[in-house]
Amino acid sequence: MSNLLRKPKSKHSIDSEGRYQFLNLKENPFPNTPYVNKNNDDIRYNGSIYESRIREKEHEQIIKNFIKVPQSDPNHIRLGYILDYSYVGRGNGKSAFALNLLEEINEEYCLDISNEQNKCFGLHITPEVSGRTKTFYSFTDLIFDTILDKNLINYSLASLRLGVINELYPNADTDNFETEDDLVDKLNDLKWYRENNIEIASITKEIYKENEILKKTNNTFPLNKDKSTYFSTQITNQKDFKKCYYETLKKGKDRIEFLFNDLVLLFEAAGFNGAYLIVDDFERIPDFQSKKLKQEFALELRTNFFDGILENAKIGFYNLILVLHAGVPRLVEEAWAVSGMDRRSPMNDDNALNVIRFDKLTIDHAVLMLEKYLEKYRIDSKKDSLNPFTKEAVKIISEKAELNASTILANAHRLIEKAADQKIESIDEAFVNSQLGKVEEESVNGKNEDISSESTEDLFKKSKTK
Repeated sequence: MSNLLRKPKSKHSIDSEGRYQFLNLKENPFPNTPYVNKNNDDIRYNGSIYESRIREKEHEQIIKNFIKVPQSDPNHIRLGYILDYSYVGRGNGKSAFALNLLEEINEEYCLDISNEQNKCFGLHITPEVSGRTKTFYSFTDLIFDTILDKNLINYSLASLRLGVINELYPNADTDNFETEDDLVDKLNDLKWYRENNIEIASITKEIYKENEILKKTNNTFPLNKDKSTYFSTQITNQKDFKKCYYETLKKGKDRIEFLFNDLVLLFEAAGFNGAYLIVDDFERIPDFQSKKLKQEFALELRTNFFDGILENAKIGFYNLILVLHAGVPRLVEEAWAVSGMDRRSPMNDDNALNVIRFDKLTIDHAVLMLEKYLEKYRIDSKKDSLNPFTKEAVKIISEKAELNASTILANAHRLIEKAADQKIESIDEAFVNSQLGKVEEESVNGKNEDISSESTEDLFKKSKTK
């Protein structure tokens, strides 16, 4: 008999139950290493599980003080801070807040939430863990790499080209695209122009003819070469900006001029009037800087965001928001004072509009947070939203964690595992009191390490040893 038809004699006779099924859960909803990694596909780790009600006040401040203020206002905030006041270590939810804010910004490029006053994109910028981003020049490279990652140069080139194509080639098929991303790709691909008998050189010449902003760019600006190039040979796109231009510039002033002048002009020409650059884990920069480097960095910030001659300093296109842990201001306060940045953008004034105070969570916040995670992994959504936890249990978990979001999530993960091991259906006050001490002891012994209060340098060393 063919093996295609043969069957085993033994069969599974017992329906096995999932490990967390008796708790009405598909999996353990909580992260066991509770720090945000935006590149992780697991929603427990990448910040996708987010309860917006926890940070309503902070969100409202950002929208009011930053996003709804017209970029054309010369007094709009150019440098702000999301400043942690909790003093309970890392992991108070700032990264998740930043990522979800940026998702909101980029959904309609601020047009909806600013009542069409601003068209701005948002970038999540994370300095290197190793301390590589310790000079303003390397910070410039990091910003440019993040711009490339978001495909913003291709978007801007497509925007410029589409406007001219609709005028010069009204019969061109520019509507038959499944997504905007597909349209952007085609408008930066020479093959599409050939298929539609469109001469790319004529498009670029018209762009420069109609757009006075681009005429202020450097003569070597990549888009300039298309004006004298036959359409059948090449088209400038984002890859050219990186490989054939940016990487050929000298590191330092030349790249700064490109990022803060010519690239700003490109974005302006394409219809953007600003951008929000949220620098997460900013302490990774001053942590590795000498006193001299701190002062040089602060001076470059002042020059390129406020007082210099480049386009960004003139109009305040890039709006920089630094995410600071408690204690970080003391690392840079001297450099800020020497460079004059403390007058331009104070970080120790609680009443300043540019400072978004990030306070410690409350117990009610902790309840909302756990409910949000549980909701994503619940089997029967009709049951109690906090089940298998009781509110009294969450209160103890929160107090033991000093209301630190990461530690609350880590302990919730461990308590779920303990409940699954012991087949405990309700994580109540008594169970938490009996188990939490053991969990903390295991953490001290290194079995379940709580990384929420560790420095970035320590985390980097750990990652290298695993």
